[in-house]
Amino acid sequence: MPPAEQLLNAPEFTVSELSLSLKRTVEDAFGHVRVRGEISGFRGAHSSGHCYFALKDESAKIEAVIWKGVHSRMRFKPQEGLEVIATGKLTTYPGSSKYQIVIEALEPAGIGALMALMEERKKKLAAEGLFDEARKQLLPWLPEVIGVVTSPTGAVIRDILHRLEDRFPRRVLVWPVKVQGDGSAEQVAAAIRGFNALPEGGRIPRPDVLIVARGGGSLEDLWSFNEEIVVRAAAESMIPLISAVGHETDITLIDFVADKRAPTPTAAAEMAVPVRSDLFVEVGDLARRTRAYWQRAQESRRSELRAAARALPAAGDLLAIPRQRLDSAGSSLPRCLKANTHAHFRRFTAASSKLTLRVLHGQISQADHRLTVCGERLGLSARSLLRRRRDLFAGLEIRLRASKLANAQAQRNAILRQRERTHRLTERAQRALATLLHRLEARVENSGKLLSALSYRSVLARGFALVRDEAGHPLHAADAIGPGARLEIEFADGRVGATADADRVAPAAKPAAAQPKPAAETKPAPKRLAKPVDQGSLF
Repeated sequence: MPPAEQLLNAPEFTVSELSLSLKRTVEDAFGHVRVRGEISGFRGAHSSGHCYFALKDESAKIEAVIWKGVHSRMRFKPQEGLEVIATGKLTTYPGSSKYQIVIEALEPAGIGALMALMEERKKKLAAEGLFDEARKQLLPWLPEVIGVVTSPTGAVIRDILHRLEDRFPRRVLVWPVKVQGDGSAEQVAAAIRGFNALPEGGRIPRPDVLIVARGGGSLEDLWSFNEEIVVRAAAESMIPLISAVGHETDITLIDFVADKRAPTPTAAAEMAVPVRSDLFVEVGDLARRTRAYWQRAQESRRSELRAAARALPAAGDLLAIPRQRLDSAGSSLPRCLKANTHAHFRRFTAASSKLTLRVLHGQISQADHRLTVCGERLGLSARSLLRRRRDLFAGLEIRLRASKLANAQAQRNAILRQRERTHRLTERAQRALATLLHRLEARVENSGKLLSALSYRSVLARGFALVRDEAGHPLHAADAIGPGARLEIEFADGRVGATADADRVAPAAKPAAAQPKPAAETKPAPKRLAKPVDQGSLF
């Protein structure tokens, strides 16, 4: 029977029914799959927000779609020519009789793709001038407030705080962010922009320097710091920024745009502040050099003064010639006085001959007229001067009153500033005193521990004993003990008395020259390296 006749009893499907059956079969058989391939035909998001492209390899191709909501949440965005691993489910599109994958997650297919994407993004940002050295700012020498953008639960923030405490304690503001995973790049960029948006003199102080920090990790873990949103936020920062992402061998794009790159978060803290102890040493050295220079200058001036004093002539030599001139003038003074008197007498005689009564009356009348005119002018001048002085004094009174109020306000403001400065210095002195007391207590405690470690009582506690004679001097050997000698034995818990054996052989008497001096005159015996007897010698 022909095949056509065999299918006469087969059920009939409509096109829609067949397409729906194929759709269910494909979706049931391939619920979720991971497909590796190269993105082809990607032209960016559609006007609807969805993305349509294809995944291909050397021998096949499959259509792919990313819905708008999924695309907006993706950390890694699709780009033409990248090799990726797509996770999604297979389905069919009845309108064109083809199957496709609806992508739910997208990741690069290995380190090579990430590095290629990073290099491409680096070239793009470098072409915009974001990596130029000319646009980078200098770090402040001693910042008052340091802003840190990092995770609050990691070891990075503890390393930074510990390093700042060791070098130069400063106020630290932490902006907690995610440093890995979805949404981390947006949080880091928002933190950088948030610190820059803080007003000067606001309730929350604006940092003088920023540190963006994260611990080491793989390229995928550090990828948030390669995102454009983070790099552009760092480039727009008006606050000097230090990048401390990863270890020394880890390179991210934020390192190129930051004002300073630190190999580790601890190194970033070292770049942010100087060492306070070094500053104290430098200031002390400058003070000593200044004092020594002043002393040398004073000694030089003193030497110059002594040399100048030696070069000056004696007072008698200086006054010899003036004294001779005075004697010469004194001897000629009587003759000169007589000549001067005759000359004046002749002038007075000549003048008296010209004086008559009419001339005197004329001169008196002229003098009286001049006196009258001068009196009137003097009265007018006095009234005018009095009026000007009155106006001047009125103006000066107004200015003096205003100046007095301004001066009082200025003095009040100066007193307030000095009071605030005194309060600040008092707080600093109290903190310094507390730190000094803490250090001294630590030194005393360490000295006590050292004294306990070196004391012979610790040896007694291990089971040894110290033997003394009747005078209380330690005995170093059995030869120094005579028969029937009274002894005192010190243990760890107390002392007991003892008597040496009476029948033991007395030690041989030493020559008189070798007899030891009395205890008050002899020095303590040095340590002897002798073989221990019984329990041994402590000395």
